[in-house]
Amino acid sequence: MLNAPIRVQTFLSNVPLFRELVSEELDRIALSTQQVHAEKGEILFRRGDPAVGFHIVVFGQVKLAFSSLRGDEKVVDLIGPGESFGEAVMFMERPHVVTAQALSDSMLLYISKAAVFEELARDQKFVRRMIAGLSSRLHRLMSDVESDSLHSGTQRVIGYLLGGSGEGAVSGRALEVKLAATKGVIASRLSRTQEHFSRILHDLAARGLIEVHGRSIRIPNVAKLRNYSN
Repeated sequence: MLNAPIRVQTFLSNVPLFRELVSEELDRIALSTQQVHAEKGEILFRRGDPAVGFHIVVFGQVKLAFSSLRGDEKVVDLIGPGESFGEAVMFMERPHVVTAQALSDSMLLYISKAAVFEELARDQKFVRRMIAGLSSRLHRLMSDVESDSLHSGTQRVIGYLLGGSGEGAVSGRALEVKLAATKGVIASRLSRTQEHFSRILHDLAARGLIEVHGRSIRIPNVAKLRNYSN
């Protein structure tokens, strides 16, 4: 349990899911919130573990993934500061369907299922916000499936670079992007092999559409890259 719950309240009040809660409601949530420190590479839970709560990332990054029967890893999502994960299976009362692993030293808040269910019983607005959050995640998943089915590998990579999936800053028509994870992790997130992902980056660089410097990528002309079709 956290020694200074007021800091938990302050953070939770800025998370979309809890933003409209009043102080008393935040007090109740904070009392059932635990602070979790995870070192890089640490497993938070494994596929098949019981889902008795959910996490919110304060800082750091968490990878959600599962492995095929052949041992290949598929990255389902990358979770960053202010984002939550684990709510859906918690409501379904089923085991986790993915493994959660910290990609960097991270701090998270863990909120128990009991605390969430008690608040849901008290506040209908909280119910609607929770449903909205889950619906948004489902919409993003469906968009990923559509993109994987209808778009080429190059189109998916361009969409990733231009879609805010990395940390970027626009300067005029140019865009500086820092990849949010290693190339291998991002490749898996885009349903591509690391080799294919690297080949696409190399091809785009050869065409002058991007400049690659490790995990930093500069896009000299955003419109030109957006309009490119292989």
